[in-house]
Amino acid sequence: MSQTLFDISGKVALVTGSTHGLGMSMAMGLGKAGAIIVVNGNSSQEKIDNAVALYKAEGINAFGYKFDVADETQVIAAISKIEAEVGNIDILVNNAGIIKRTPLAEMEVADFKQVIDIDLVSPFIVSKHVIKGMMERGAGKIINICSMMSELGRNTVGAYAAAKGGLVMLTKNMATEWARFGVQVNGIGPGYFATSQTAPIRVDGHPFNDFIVNRTPAKKWGDPNDLAGAAVFLSSKASDFVNGHILYVDGGILATIGKPSNEE
Repeated sequence: MSQTLFDISGKVALVTGSTHGLGMSMAMGLGKAGAIIVVNGNSSQEKIDNAVALYKAEGINAFGYKFDVADETQVIAAISKIEAEVGNIDILVNNAGIIKRTPLAEMEVADFKQVIDIDLVSPFIVSKHVIKGMMERGAGKIINICSMMSELGRNTVGAYAAAKGGLVMLTKNMATEWARFGVQVNGIGPGYFATSQTAPIRVDGHPFNDFIVNRTPAKKWGDPNDLAGAAVFLSSKASDFVNGHILYVDGGILATIGKPSNEE
């Protein structure tokens, strides 16, 4: 198979929430496949500038923009600026998200709504204002970052699971409406990954670490770099007839019911 199928050289990729973590891992993968990376964050300009420097140190052409993906006014202004200064957005990765670990019976309505706004409403807002240019050009790739919690429940993450479950159906409906314009909309559902955030619980003997290792057929946490291939595939010509699909990168968790604790 020709490598040109996966070549995204010169394509402009906006990756929301790409100053760190899995967003940065996916954006790094896109950049190393030739894409121009537009880094987004909303915490501080310094954090964005530091992230851009990391991309450039890897030989990736990167630009940084601070805006709140849940604020439509900011999104409209940012997209206009990006298109004027960097170029038309060819690839959009809706990665920005938050989680609040609170039992549903104890969760404040305002906190529930905040999770829904950032994890579900913001992909709609950003896509709504990127898709117009993609439709005019007759091409584009949108990737919504879903979750294991799009399919499975777990204590204390009800708001996050509701948002990520909704994001699966939003992805399918975006694909349904926009496929005829030459745009592919798909999702990636990461499993459990070794990041700085999970470092405190990724130690032998920690109950959650043992649970994940035993629950995952691959018998390990994922390496964030494992997401790069999925992101490149769904951003390239190799996926031109893939639409409305959620690609779970989970080491096989969703393929199995699990095993008894005493089974090898």
